[in-house]
Amino acid sequence: MKKNIAIIMGGFSSEYEISLKSGNVVYQTLNNEKYAAYRIHIFKNKWVYVNDNDQEFPVDRNDFSITINNSKIKFDCVFNAIHGTPGEDGNMQAYFNLLNIPQTSCGMYQAALTFNKRDCLSVLKPYGIKTAESFYINLGDAIDQKAIVNKVGLPCFVKANKAGSSFGITKVYKTEDLQHAIDVAFKEDDEIIIESFLDGTEVSVGVIKYKGKTTVLPITEIVSNNDFFDYKAKYLGESQEITPARISEDMANKVNKVAKQVYDILKMTGFSRSEYIFKDGEPHLLEVNTVPGLTKASILPQQAAAAGISLAELFENAIEEVLN
Repeated sequence: MKKNIAIIMGGFSSEYEISLKSGNVVYQTLNNEKYAAYRIHIFKNKWVYVNDNDQEFPVDRNDFSITINNSKIKFDCVFNAIHGTPGEDGNMQAYFNLLNIPQTSCGMYQAALTFNKRDCLSVLKPYGIKTAESFYINLGDAIDQKAIVNKVGLPCFVKANKAGSSFGITKVYKTEDLQHAIDVAFKEDDEIIIESFLDGTEVSVGVIKYKGKTTVLPITEIVSNNDFFDYKAKYLGESQEITPARISEDMANKVNKVAKQVYDILKMTGFSRSEYIFKDGEPHLLEVNTVPGLTKASILPQQAAAAGISLAELFENAIEEVLN
């Protein structure tokens, strides 16, 4: 008998359009002889099942079910394709945990921790994971530009602490441009992280649970056509993503080891994609994504393909990992 799979997509953040694309790729790719897949749009103002004719049916949030033609449908598993809040920050994970419905991403705590860049880096530092110099600001704090520049130097990156897809991020070259960058970041979040610029090769490393084992996928080298790997570089084709990365065997071994270590330290499950920049030959962690993009152009599917894992296998494995 087919398993009912809810593919949740959308979300409350600036990333909802990317999430809808990811979710639709999962929907189109899943083996329909094995799974009955349902597209569930999660937005602030509505949770709905959307059928192939774009008709919408409300989701009963009491038990996460839908009713079609007087027939109630419940789900065996949830495939999480929501980037940003509430799918990547722990909220949906906690909800499904309470309902005892398996879901494909990591646990609630891991999602909340990794979504908070500052907290995640703080947890990993004692394990020897290298990171950029950083400075933290919360909304309402007095801003001491001199102290910021003394700590992180110039150029630096001003980032929203809890946002993905490079929303709310600015590369700052001059002290007088700091305030504008801070204002941009505060539009996305009430917490900011300001980091030193690391001048080196940037790579992205996918780590997944595959057939019960922590598996590091082939490394992707990021070469942005822009000043850094911003939204346009990520999603509008303004970058080169080279898999496998053009780095030495020694560099590859180092970053593979660190990426697996990060996954295991945090007790991750499901998909993850972590970003690193090499400085003085050592990988420095930028961030960890727990619901990475799943469109055909996205990095993790490219890495899986390089490892000989098709999209269908990648998605089916994620479901079977939590059902078994």
